[in-house]
Amino acid sequence: MKKKVLLMIYALMMASMAAMGQVVTEVDAEDDDDIDEADELVVTDQSGNEEIIEFPEAMTYDLDSLMNLYMSQTYLGEADDCNMQDVNPTYTREEYIERLSRMPTVMEMAYNDVVQKFIDRYSGRLRHSISYMLGASNFYMPIFEEALEMYQLPLELKYLPIIESALNPKAVSRVGATGLWQFMIGTGKQYGLQVNSLVDERRDPVKSSYAAARYLKDLYKIFGDWNLVIAAYNCGPENINKAIRRANATTTKNEDGEAAPLNKDYWHIYPYLPRETRGYVPAFIAANYIMTYYSLHNICPMTTRLPAKSDTVMVKRNVHLEQVAEVLGLNIDLLRSLNPQYRRDVVPGTTEPSALRLPLTDTGRFIDLEDSVYSYKADELLTKRMEVEVRDDVPTYYHKSKRYARSKKGRAAKRGKGRTSKRSRATAKRGKAAKTSKRRAAAPKKRKATSRKRRR
Repeated sequence: MKKKVLLMIYALMMASMAAMGQVVTEVDAEDDDDIDEADELVVTDQSGNEEIIEFPEAMTYDLDSLMNLYMSQTYLGEADDCNMQDVNPTYTREEYIERLSRMPTVMEMAYNDVVQKFIDRYSGRLRHSISYMLGASNFYMPIFEEALEMYQLPLELKYLPIIESALNPKAVSRVGATGLWQFMIGTGKQYGLQVNSLVDERRDPVKSSYAAARYLKDLYKIFGDWNLVIAAYNCGPENINKAIRRANATTTKNEDGEAAPLNKDYWHIYPYLPRETRGYVPAFIAANYIMTYYSLHNICPMTTRLPAKSDTVMVKRNVHLEQVAEVLGLNIDLLRSLNPQYRRDVVPGTTEPSALRLPLTDTGRFIDLEDSVYSYKADELLTKRMEVEVRDDVPTYYHKSKRYARSKKGRAAKRGKGRTSKRSRATAKRGKAAKTSKRRAAAPKKRKATSRKRRR
């Protein structure tokens, strides 16, 4: 029974990802022309061969774009009391290995040259982005930890959105993955996230975190290995299975003559993975490292002022965020940051009761002024009409285009042809009947002439 459940889960994920194009079918199908050299990592193996690894997309985001977010502008700032030099110290290989081994994690945090390259990128070129993410983590990490804890998953998975979205809830990848956890539409809907023209719950930090936790748990049921789980989160389970089969294509039989079990270790199937996925697990390990040991690399977290507490009210009518902002005297950018799932600033309460998140001190005011909120500039902000009248006080005007004239002529010819064929059939029928009657009238004369000849 358990095996059937796992197969059903796997089939559902395959169908969803295949439909939405999340699974990359071939490693070599990637377009090299679209990849900037700055977004690549070159690693030399033991044989002296150079290997190119693509950085996760979030590692290429510009810091200025992150700082333009409302939450960043309002609640984050440079650390005035940071006395560290903006210099990245160097450490020995053994020191990195020892630090990774001391981290209190369930997931394996192994060290190698690829992991080192990603640590160097985070602690060097991306050190100011790490400063931002250390500050922004105060907004989101409690949400991530609560969702992961609910499904009994390793808490170190909370750093997955760092390499997925750089903690930007409005992030959209070049293939359309959206939100902190970078869900594709198909996978998001499969895990209960609503996506339509007005609502995109992939951008909701709370709902998307719980959906991601369920997805990660399902992937673990399939693979039973956390490195493979987060690799599958990036490129899809089918690509991981392909890599496992290719990596074990030359597997020999054991002493009993039976096929040896497949080696499913991430680092064993590593050469057969898509290029970005080859850098995904090392980037995840490096993210855990830098978020733990940032002070050893002279990185100062941005100072954080936690936002005021918020609460939700349920609305049963369509309401525009500008209506709420104007009547309650709130900043509309604040409302957008509290309600990132509403794509066009419209809360579709008419479709179904919908949650509107407000500062805690303003929820009571909204309830008291609810009618005023709904009526404020409703005709200007909510322009979708429920009922319209058809103008019928003037004759209907027909524009006879050439195409209409040709089609009309064709229809007339077809009708004429039909009538002609009917007349032809009727005439032929009458002619045939006349011939038959003539033959019958002539028949007795022939019989009389024949009888006369016999008498003679």
